Amino acid sequence: MSDRTSYDYSKNPELIKRAQNGDRAAMDELVSANMGLIRSIVPRFADRGVEYEDLVQIGAIGMIKAVKSYEPGFGTVFSTYAVPLIIGEIRRFLRDDGIIKVSRTTKRTAQNAMKQKEKFAARHGREPHISELAEICGVSEDELTDALESAYPMHSLSETVGDDDGVTLEGAIPAQDDGISDLCEMMALRDAVKRLDPTERKIIYLRYFRDCSQQQTADALGLSQVKVSRTEKKIYEKLRAMMTG
Repeated sequence: MSDRTSYDYSKNPELIKRAQNGDRAAMDELVSANMGLIRSIVPRFADRGVEYEDLVQIGAIGMIKAVKSYEPGFGTVFSTYAVPLIIGEIRRFLRDDGIIKVSRTTKRTAQNAMKQKEKFAARHGREPHISELAEICGVSEDELTDALESAYPMHSLSETVGDDDGVTLEGAIPAQDDGISDLCEMMALRDAVKRLDPTERKIIYLRYFRDCSQQQTADALGLSQVKVSRTEKKIYEKLRAMMTG
């Protein structure tokens, strides 16, 4: 599959229909013509232990799935529709094939932390603060947070950051002129979260990995609910600055 320097994208609807009806040549032409789109997405997954061209081929699988499932009635151009499917296919490959690995030590720390948390809650009638649980487990607070993060999937970024103004973490992503750039930028947001300071990361972990309320987050960190709310808004501004810097 090679990139094409010129291509009449008005042919897409006709080719998509043919490809969906089993025309292999039409499918190959569509994937080849849209290879530039795939290659624009792949760099987001650099340094994950997979060769660039291998990721391109995985992205092509996502493109094929997009062709098969696309309907003109979706109200969006094919290339924009295809982006999340390409991204999803690459992420699925990295996750399911174990490329993004969690060390055995981290897994053991997470498992032990969950057990100790349950014991603490049964004994004291409340969940332990992060600092308390870290001390019980004999690890630093950062190590504990990283371990616990590995045990939970990322929560929806459409959840509000503040209780009153409806601001979301997704809103930290700057607007771009094309929708494809917007979708790709979302992939960089998690990397930006990793650059927050420890307390900010703990707040993000509890709010968006554990689905805790602001009050539950405050209790776990030994803070006030007001402090958590204000810090969340500061985190939002910091993430926006990171994403635009």
